[in-house]
Amino acid sequence: MKRIQAGPGQESVWDYPRPPVVKAAKREIRVAYGELEIARSVRAVRVLETYGAPVYYVPPADVATSALRPSRRTSACEWKGTATYFDLICGGAAISEVIKTAAWSYPEPEAEYDEIAGYYGFFPGLVDCYVDGERASAQPGGNRYNYGGWVTHEIVGPMKGEPGTEYW
Repeated sequence: MKRIQAGPGQESVWDYPRPPVVKAAKREIRVAYGELEIARSVRAVRVLETYGAPVYYVPPADVATSALRPSRRTSACEWKGTATYFDLICGGAAISEVIKTAAWSYPEPEAEYDEIAGYYGFFPGLVDCYVDGERASAQPGGNRYNYGGWVTHEIVGPMKGEPGTEYW
């Protein structure tokens, strides 16, 4: 695949490091589902990893955790450790909609990633995710491959999850 050259104000996922790094987002991050606001933060961090769109993690104090229910799903990241997942519960007591595994967290990440301990990541393919008001789209492959990357106008690739990238 041919790399897309980043223009002014853009970032290429090919320039992100391996192993991944955690950086302050310095942006307003908002997560919603319809009218339900799940998270809003200016204290979020993003994890940058080669070939992947940035993954935003929101501190628990900025998340409506009462709308999240632990799921049985877990996954392992070679860098960050074991992730636990959460279903999003929308609606009242009489009628509820459940969005399966809409969020995840690393309660006890590997030492190099302590900064994201207990923070929540959200899949933009399942909920509405915004960076400074711009709605992000899901990284190709989305939650099917545990890719929680948020793609905005400033992110260029190609990136993991696109056709032909199965072995990256």
